[in-house]
Amino acid sequence: MKATASNPQLFSPLKLRDLTLPNRIVVPPMAQYSAVDGIANDFHLVHYGKFAFGGAGTVFIEATGVSDEGRITNGCLGLWSDEHKRAFEPIVRMLKSHGTIPAIQLGHGGRKAGMQRPWFGNGPLNADDLARGEKSWTPFAASAVPLSEGWPVPKEMDAQVLARTRNDFAQAARLAIEAGFEIIEIHMAHGYLLHSFLSPLSNRRTDAYGGDITGRMRYPLEVTEAVRAVMPSGTPLFVRISCEDGVDGGWTLDDSVVFARELRARGVDVIDCSSGGNSPKGATNANLQRAPGYQVPFATRIRAEAGIMTEGVGLIQDGLHAEQLLQQQAADLIGIGRQFLYDPFWALHASQQLGIDPDFEKWPHQYAWWLEKWDKGIKARKKVEDQRD
Repeated sequence: MKATASNPQLFSPLKLRDLTLPNRIVVPPMAQYSAVDGIANDFHLVHYGKFAFGGAGTVFIEATGVSDEGRITNGCLGLWSDEHKRAFEPIVRMLKSHGTIPAIQLGHGGRKAGMQRPWFGNGPLNADDLARGEKSWTPFAASAVPLSEGWPVPKEMDAQVLARTRNDFAQAARLAIEAGFEIIEIHMAHGYLLHSFLSPLSNRRTDAYGGDITGRMRYPLEVTEAVRAVMPSGTPLFVRISCEDGVDGGWTLDDSVVFARELRARGVDVIDCSSGGNSPKGATNANLQRAPGYQVPFATRIRAEAGIMTEGVGLIQDGLHAEQLLQQQAADLIGIGRQFLYDPFWALHASQQLGIDPDFEKWPHQYAWWLEKWDKGIKARKKVEDQRD
C-alpha cells in the first residue's frame, strides 16, 4: 500500500495469518532483568503498558526462559509453569485493552545462561554476585566451548537434554498461547542456545547436529517445528536471528538467507534481523558502524532472497526514517527498541511528525482531552508573540 498524507505505511495495517497488526511499529524484546524466579511483577506491567499507551502496534515481552536453567540472568523472565503463565495475564490484558498486539520471545541462554545482570558487569557470575543472593548453575550448549576465557565451560547437550529442551520450548509456547499472547518469537540470536548450534564458532559437534550448515541448522529447525506444532494455525511465528557473527569463520549473511528459507518452509512468518553476540564483543555486531538503520540491510537482503517478511532494527530514531525504510521495501516491520525506552510515546509522536494526527486523536482519550487544550494554549501564545514581533 502506497503511503499518502493520511495513510503512511508506518501506520498501515499488516495481515499475518489470522492476525492483523494495527501498524508496522514493533517494540522488540529488551531484557529488563527484574523478575524474581522468572515471574513477572508490577514493574513489567507498568513497563510494557507504557508502550501500549504510546501507540506501538506490537509489543514483545523480553527474552523469556523456557526453563529455570535457560534464563540468561537470575532476573530474567521465565515461562515453565502455570504460576509463570498467570503472572503474564494482566500484562496481556493491558496490551490488548489499548489495541496493541501482545507478543512474547521464548529463548534459552545456552552457554551464556546464568550470567551477571548488565549493571553488575554483564559477565560470568562472581563472588560479589553470589553474595547478593544470585544462584549459579552449569550451563549447557551445542558444544563444550566457553564464550571466552573466564567464562564457564558449558556441558555439551546429549540426546536426552536435546529432547527435553525441545519439549521445553513447545511447552512454553503452549503456556504463552494460554496466557493470551498472539505472536510468538523464538530467540536464535546473540550467542544464546540456538545461535550456538548455528554458528561454527560455538558448534564443534561431530554428530548429526554439527558439521556443515545442514547439520548446524538441524536442532534450531527441530525446535521451530516443535513450537509451530503446538501453535494455532492462525497465530504468527517470528524468529530472531543474528544475521552474521561478524567474526572470521563465523555465521554469515549467506548462511542466514539459507536458514531463512528453511524457517519459512516450517511455518515461520517473519525474520527479526539482528546480528552478533556470539563472541565477547557484545550483544550485536561490533564490527558494524553504528548509525541509524545500521542493521536494516540484513532485513532487506533476507526479504528479497528468502521470500519472507522481515523486521528491520538498529538505531531507527524517528518516524520519517522508519517511513522511508518501508517505502523502500527495506523491511515489512520496523523494530523500535531503545528509542521507545527514551520516549514511550514514540509511535504517537511519529504519527504527528508524519502529519496524520494533529489533534491527538490516536492518543488515549484520557490523555487526548488534556493535550488538545494544552496544544491550543501553546499555539495561541505563539500567535500573540508573533504578532508582537
